[in-house]
Amino acid sequence: MPERRVVVASKVGLHARPAAMLARTAAEQSVKVTIRKEGGQPVEAASVLGLMTLGAMHGDEVVLTAEGEGAETALEAVAALIATDLDAS
Repeated sequence: MPERRVVVASKVGLHARPAAMLARTAAEQSVKVTIRKEGGQPVEAASVLGLMTLGAMHGDEVVLTAEGEGAETALEAVAALIATDLDAS
């Protein structure tokens, strides 16, 4: 199963607005994307509540996984968003 590691760039972590933006992008993908912190349980990246329960803060590394046709494209889209400061004005 393809995976991608990425560092959370958002200064507030994956909370509230950044989580909503990330969930929307994940939901638009053709495959299900999961996200987890190292050693943690994966949650669906398309779930705002799931993202907020991760407790992923600025500078934390998260692991994304996806399976199926389009997995690499989906991982790239979600990883690119996480690597951006989603809370920047």
